[in-house]
Amino acid sequence: MIYTCTLNPSVDYVVTAQQIELGKLNRATKTAYFPGGKGINVSRVLKRLHVHNIALGFIGGFTGQFIADELKREHILTDFITVPGQTRLNIKLKGEKETEINGEGPIISDEHKEALIAKIKQLKKGDILVLAGSLPPSVDDTFYVTMMEEAKKRRVAVVVDTSGNALKQAVAYEPFLLKPNQMELGELFGVSIHSRHQTLEYGKKLINNGVQHVIVSLAGDGAILFHKDVILVAQAPKGIVKNSVGAGDSMVAGFLAAYVNEASLEEAFRYSVAAGSATAFSEDLCTEEEVHRLLDEVKIIRMEERV
Repeated sequence: MIYTCTLNPSVDYVVTAQQIELGKLNRATKTAYFPGGKGINVSRVLKRLHVHNIALGFIGGFTGQFIADELKREHILTDFITVPGQTRLNIKLKGEKETEINGEGPIISDEHKEALIAKIKQLKKGDILVLAGSLPPSVDDTFYVTMMEEAKKRRVAVVVDTSGNALKQAVAYEPFLLKPNQMELGELFGVSIHSRHQTLEYGKKLINNGVQHVIVSLAGDGAILFHKDVILVAQAPKGIVKNSVGAGDSMVAGFLAAYVNEASLEEAFRYSVAAGSATAFSEDLCTEEEVHRLLDEVKIIRMEERV
């Protein structure tokens, strides 16, 4: 079973207006609400790709209930821990430019953190745990480490898609998959990455440090997959970008969906890039039909046989 864990989920309120002027009354031309958070995005895409999964994390208040109801409507299993306060509301303003205003998450008590750890302790060998997204302000960035320690004891494969100290600390636990973007890859090593050569250099370092798979997303320039036996470079399909939210999460879901269906590494990577691109070209997260339509447009080059 694949479990996704979103410690700081959100309701994403997307507001589209012809133009947005600060200090004045603005009228929306279109509005929409979506259950948000990186792990929840992974769950939603996995389900659309016909891969069963269970969403874990913390939810609270009417916004948390909205997330639970929407995932139930999409037939996604959940095992959330309900906390006092409100799950955050993130506002996405789409005008001539796109602006985001992210809310704060609720206070998470030690009791609630221990309850989540208890759920992690129930996972079994062969399960996959996806740790994705930011942490609530009340949760120390070592909490991901605590979950990874429990997962490793049980031989659970761990996928990490986060940033900052939480991402740095994850490397020591030899995760199954890391998915940094180019900027996050540089932050891991305290450098700024400005070239393909640098991306290759530091991606290889992660593999040599024990990470099993690394996918570095390069936005419109595609992505690079690192594995001890090969480096694969993908050129992304061309299209009109409509959505900047969830493309990286869709890449994680696409890779896992193909992996659990025993695809080759190259096929799983192709599926990952197609899923990320399909989301970028959509108003919401990708559908299976959109992913399959883009598969043949993903061009992959094998760079090296061993790292």
